[in-house]
Amino acid sequence: MNETMICAVGNVATQPVYRELTTGASVRFRLAATARYLDREKNEWTDGHTNFFTVWANRQLATNVSGSINVGDPVVVQGRLKVRSEVREGQPSWTSADIDAVAIGHDLARGTSAFRRTQRAENAAAGTPAQPEPAWETPPGDDTADRREAVAVT
Repeated sequence: MNETMICAVGNVATQPVYRELTTGASVRFRLAATARYLDREKNEWTDGHTNFFTVWANRQLATNVSGSINVGDPVVVQGRLKVRSEVREGQPSWTSADIDAVAIGHDLARGTSAFRRTQRAENAAAGTPAQPEPAWETPPGDDTADRREAVAVT
């Protein structure tokens, strides 16, 4: 568990590419993260260096990203950082910084977003209703309230 976790804030640089693989859904896109700093001589904000990351998302996260994220969207990405380099003929030819995403969301400091909960596949396929919300007002250990709730649910 000695993985390097990263939280990157930036803009979606390429349209997410969705693929349905044998292991499940997968999506990838490029993230551009540009540092900004205050230039005190000019008294204005200036763009610094831009870092580009390839973001990979799998399974349900991939499905949700493909329907939610577009080019130019400000996003926050959390995941495992993987830096890969290739050496050809003794010389480095390229380096890639990838993020294996755990969570991706819109950066609400720069805009608004409308969240829609997705229905789980096992509930939708089986047609089973979602579990009822627990009675949060019931003090713990109150067995009579637990029995009343169980009778009301059935």
